[in-house]
Amino acid sequence: MASQEIEKLAGALAQLPGLGPRSARRAVLWLVKHRGKALPQLLEALGAVQDRLVECEICGNVDTRNPCGICADPRRDAKSICVVEDVSDLWALDRARLFTGRYHVLGGKLSALEGVRPEDLAIDTLLGRVAPKDGEGGVDEVVLAMNATLEGQTTAHYIAERLEEFPVRITQLAHGLPVGGELDYLDEGTLAQALRARRPVG
Repeated sequence: MASQEIEKLAGALAQLPGLGPRSARRAVLWLVKHRGKALPQLLEALGAVQDRLVECEICGNVDTRNPCGICADPRRDAKSICVVEDVSDLWALDRARLFTGRYHVLGGKLSALEGVRPEDLAIDTLLGRVAPKDGEGGVDEVVLAMNATLEGQTTAHYIAERLEEFPVRITQLAHGLPVGGELDYLDEGTLAQALRARRPVG
């Protein structure tokens, strides 16, 4: 039997996505074996993240600065916004380095089963970003990069309807994406093809 402290650490790690109790115990054993170097590095990294991690007030991305690095980058195309469900989807798409615009994180997807309503997501914030400001056009294109699930597509259709009042081109990822697939688990080649083949909605 391991000590209470080790069991507590294993229990904390087991809460992470993709780590069950066995994987968590293996991770703890590895940390114990390499505690001289690995543990101080891990503690330092966790401390820095805890102290500095913030949510971007513009797009909802998670970064160590606000606005995030993507929103603050002047090379990014401010006229094009890619809408995603979660930060993990944003990171997956940005790894492909094919989309040169900016992002908008909804914070989830519409789900009657889970009680997630439009007002629970950052949809109004998105509309505010798309709306023309001071007589000038706001955004030219909104890419709906929802996961290819029933809830994801329902969310995409709802947003497309809300965007109809604006003079903006609405596109979505091509459905070479597998039905039921989630962006964070797809390889960069699949994501690249989906981005290149995006098409108008409706």
